[in-house]
Amino acid sequence: MAPAALVAALVLAAGAATAAQGDAARGEQIYARCAACHALAYDRVGPRHCGLIGRRAGAVAGFPYSPAMKASGIVWNVGTLDRFLAAPLRVVPGTTMTYAGVPEARERADLIAYLVRAGRSPAECGSGQ
Repeated sequence: MAPAALVAALVLAAGAATAAQGDAARGEQIYARCAACHALAYDRVGPRHCGLIGRRAGAVAGFPYSPAMKASGIVWNVGTLDRFLAAPLRVVPGTTMTYAGVPEARERADLIAYLVRAGRSPAECGSGQ
């Protein structure tokens, strides 16, 4: 593996590991920022977040995604969420999500931990995610 590719892989792995260690309780507080456009169980200006992990970007039936998001090829997991939340407009140029992102790695890790926990919770998402 080329040195630059190895460094890139290590940086991505470190980001994913940090995200996996987030605090869901703090993440729930951070999610309040997202609630201006998103909800867990239903679509708003942005698509619902229940069932997010493992879902292909642009795949919530009936939601009017941007062509850029539909064509992104992203499948949401801890790593892809971490990269996207850090700089949405850079990761998916042309997305209609205008939020600048969550620059702090710790906050992203906490937010992702909350999304993972909430997505597994029938109380948060019901049974029909």
